[in-house]
Amino acid sequence: MITDVRVREADAADAPVLAALRWAFKHEDHEGDLCEPARPVSHAEDWIRERLASKHWLAWVAESDSEICGHVFLHLVERMPEPYEDNTPIGYVTNFYVVPEQRNRGFGAALLEALRRHAQGSGMDVLIVWPSDRSAPLYRRSGFQAPTGLLEAR
Repeated sequence: MITDVRVREADAADAPVLAALRWAFKHEDHEGDLCEPARPVSHAEDWIRERLASKHWLAWVAESDSEICGHVFLHLVERMPEPYEDNTPIGYVTNFYVVPEQRNRGFGAALLEALRRHAQGSGMDVLIVWPSDRSAPLYRRSGFQAPTGLLEAR
């Protein structure tokens, strides 16, 4: 499995690498379609830098040999205050990606473990994700389950 991986919380200085990985991730989604992107990678870099600096978005990176080779993002969704329970945020998990050459080596599991430890330590009782067909088995192995009380409108 993993030989040399370090998982750490990302910060705004990681934005250039995270943006490049985001573009690689979405390029894979388009199955190698080589059309020109509608937006430059700098758009994602600025967006990521601002969101990580605000702390309403968090991210974790997996590094091997000091190179970022995967990431997962967590958006904190505030809940209304109420008199009987804490109003800890709900965590929306997204943009989970490991570079192809590092897949199936435990990097993804390590990223999700770090994210879940943070959520539990922060008192977050709900994490939600819309997994891809490819990522769903890993999410299940990491403790994610189908919701019992969720409705969706499209």
